[in-house]
Amino acid sequence: MSARFTSLNRYSNWDGSQNAALNADDLLSALSEDLMEFGDLQQAMRYLMQRGMETSDGNYIKGLRDLVHQLKAEKQQRLERFDINGVMEDIKRQLEEILGMERDTINEWANRKKDPEDENQENFSNSVLGDIGEQNKEFIKNLPDDAAGKVKALQDYEFLNTDAQKQFLKLTEQLRKAMTQSFFRDVENMVNEMSDGDINRMKNMVKDLNDMLVRKIAGEDPGFGEFMDKYGDMFGDTPPSNLDELLEQMRQQMAATQSLFNSMNPDQQQQLQDMMQGKFGDPELESGLAKLSKELDFLNPQGKQYNFLGDEEIDLLAAMELMKEMTELDQLEQQIQRAQYDGKMDNIDSDKLKELLGDEALDNLDEMKKMLEILEEAGYVSKDGNKSELTPRGTRSLGQKALVEIYSKLKKQNLGNHATPEEGRFGERLEESKPYEFGDPFHLHMSRTIRNALDREGPGSPVQLKTEDFEIYRSELITQTATVLMVDLSWSMALRGSFQSAKKVAMALHHLISSAYPRDSLYIIGFSAYAKEIKTHDLPYLQYDDYLLGTNMEHALILAEKLLAKHQQGTRQIIMITDGEPTAHLENGRPVFAYPATPTTIGKTLRAVRSCTTKNITINTFMLDKSFYLKAFVEQMTKINGGRIFYAEPQNLGEYILVDYVQNKKKKLTRR
Repeated sequence: MSARFTSLNRYSNWDGSQNAALNADDLLSALSEDLMEFGDLQQAMRYLMQRGMETSDGNYIKGLRDLVHQLKAEKQQRLERFDINGVMEDIKRQLEEILGMERDTINEWANRKKDPEDENQENFSNSVLGDIGEQNKEFIKNLPDDAAGKVKALQDYEFLNTDAQKQFLKLTEQLRKAMTQSFFRDVENMVNEMSDGDINRMKNMVKDLNDMLVRKIAGEDPGFGEFMDKYGDMFGDTPPSNLDELLEQMRQQMAATQSLFNSMNPDQQQQLQDMMQGKFGDPELESGLAKLSKELDFLNPQGKQYNFLGDEEIDLLAAMELMKEMTELDQLEQQIQRAQYDGKMDNIDSDKLKELLGDEALDNLDEMKKMLEILEEAGYVSKDGNKSELTPRGTRSLGQKALVEIYSKLKKQNLGNHATPEEGRFGERLEESKPYEFGDPFHLHMSRTIRNALDREGPGSPVQLKTEDFEIYRSELITQTATVLMVDLSWSMALRGSFQSAKKVAMALHHLISSAYPRDSLYIIGFSAYAKEIKTHDLPYLQYDDYLLGTNMEHALILAEKLLAKHQQGTRQIIMITDGEPTAHLENGRPVFAYPATPTTIGKTLRAVRSCTTKNITINTFMLDKSFYLKAFVEQMTKINGGRIFYAEPQNLGEYILVDYVQNKKKKLTRR
C-alpha cells in the first residue's frame, strides 16, 4: 500500500440529492415543530441542522447527524480493513529480505577462501575476501533477535551486497520520514534523499524553531515571519500562515503518531520508538528534535487507541498516513458535534470535510450554512445583533401552516367557508341574488336585472329598466366576536405532550381570525402560577413554566374580563385550554399554590367565573385530561356560566376549537 491512504467513500450513486435546493417556505415548515415545542428560534435552527430536512421537490439535505454517521462509517471501514500489527511485520519482512541477500553474498565470499599458505595473488585476494565474509557471517549471526536491535546494529554495518545495502537505506529512509512526520505535516521536502547539506539545513530549522518557541513562551515576538522566509519551502504547498497554525499542525501530527503507538502492543511500541530514534546520523539534530519534543509537551498531543480488526497489512509510512486520517476524522467529528450544540457552522473545516467525505457532504454543509440567510432574504427572519428573530411575516406564515395542518385533517367534513348568510342588507356579498327592497344596499346584480327587463318587455333596444327589475346580491351578516384564548402553561402540559398542540391552536386561531374574520378580536393569555397576556408576535417563543408551580385560573379569568371589557357589542367569549383543576389563586397580588386544590382556591376561581358570567362572557373549556378533580370543577363552572365542556386529545385539540369557532361564528338572519 502507498503512503497516502485515500478515503473509501468518496463517490456515491446518483440519487437526486445532488441537486437538493432549499426555499424559505420549506425551511420555515421544517422549523415549525421545534419552534412550537421549545419557543426558541436558535434552538429550532440547531435541531434542524442536526437532523437535516426534505425539500419540497422530494430531495434530502443531510444534517449534521448524517455527517457524523458518515465519519463514523469511514473510521469503521478502516478499522475493519487494516491490521496495524502489519507495520512491524512489514519491517521484519524487509529485514529478512535484506539479511537474506547479505547472507548469500557473505557465503559466496567465505567460500572463496582456499589455501591460506598459497602466495598466489588471486588466492591471496580470495583469502582476504573469505576472511571478511567470515567476520560478517559472525556479525550477522550475533544480531539481536528483535527488529529494533537489528536495525540499530546494522546502522554502522558495511554491507557486502549492494542491493541489500540499498534496501536497508530505503528502510532507514522510511524510519527517518516517520520520525520527521511525528512533528511536521509535509515531510517530503525535508527528508527526501537528504544530503549532508539538507541535514544541516534541517538542523538549523529545528534550532530556530526551538528558539522561536522559547520566545513565544516568554511572551516575546517569536519572529514567525523571518522563520518562514528562511524555511517556508520545507512545509509543503500550503505552509502555515502563523505560529499558532504551525503548532496546531504539529499537535495533530504528534497525536497521530501517538495514536499509532497506542494501537500497538507494548513490545511493538517500544521497538518502533527505538527504531525511529537516531536515524539522521547527526547527534546535534537528534538533540534538537528531542528538545523540540519536550518543549511541545504543552500542546498535550494525546492520541487515541484504535482497535484495528482487518487483515490487510500496511507499511510504516502508510500507517502514519492512516493514523493522520483517523485523527482528522476524529477532529472533524468533534467539530461537527460541537456545531450541533452551538450552531457555529463556520467552525467546521470545509476543506477537510470535502477531502474526507467528498463533494456531496460539502454541498450539504453549504446548504445548512445558507438556511438562515434564505429565511432572512424571504423576510421571515431578521437579525438583532447576534440573535435572529421571526418577523411578523414569519409569525403569520407559521400560523397559516398550523391552520392548514389542522384543516387538512378535516377534508372529509364539508365545512365550506363557514358562512351563515343573511338575505338582504349589510354584511359580505354572496353570489346569490334577490329582488331589491327599499333600504337594501344597492349591490346591483346587473345581468339578472337586465334579464328581468327583457323577460318583461321582450327583446329589443334600448332596454327600459324599472324598479321591479332590480336584483341585488344577497349578503351575509357577520357578527363581531371578541375572544380570549386562555392557555395553561403549567409544567404538566408539557409533561403530557399537550403544550405544543395548545400553542399550535393559538397560532392557527390567530391566523384564521386575522385573515378570515378581520372584524373579530383575539387576545391570548397564558397562565401557570400567575397569568399574563401574550402578544401575537411572541407566540412562536411561548414556553411552558417549568419552575413555577400552580394553575391560576382565577388570575387568568380576571385578566380576560378586563380585556373583553373593551368590547361592548357582539359576542364575547373565553376559550380555556387546560389539563388540570385550579391549584393557585391570588392573595395581595401574589400567587398562592396548594395541591390538592384548597376550598379557597376553588372558591376564588368560581367567583371570577361568576364575574365573567354577569358580563355575558361565555366560557368554553377544552379539557386535555379526564381526571376526577378537573371534571368536577369544570362541571361547577359550567353550572354557573352555561358554557360548554369539551374533552379532547392533544392531537385533536385544533380541530375541536377551530371548527367550533367557525360553526358558531355566524347566525342565519334571512330576509325575503
